[in-house]
Amino acid sequence: MNIQIFGKVKCFDTKKAERYFKERGVKFQSIDILQKGLSKGELNSVIMAVGVDLLVSQKCEEYHLFKYLTDEGKLEKLLECPKLFNTPIVRNGKSATVGYCPDVWKKWD
Repeated sequence: MNIQIFGKVKCFDTKKAERYFKERGVKFQSIDILQKGLSKGELNSVIMAVGVDLLVSQKCEEYHLFKYLTDEGKLEKLLECPKLFNTPIVRNGKSATVGYCPDVWKKWD
């Protein structure tokens, strides 16, 4: 498994996801999404796995503008404004989840 956890430092669910993998002895790479963001390839991979709607936080102040963008505009906005992401985003190759999803992660073993 090649687990990547994209999260926010102060996000409770991100901390829970990291603890989930630590407790099971699964190595993972933790990435601060606000600092590093996602590459275009990573973003496309996650969108293919979960879709855009799950990926975007409606609580974010920029969401009111985001929802009116075209599909291409949405991708660009997500790349430039990582605050819009729901976290954690957990990737395992081409598989991905958004939020705390231990039931899905169990199947990755």
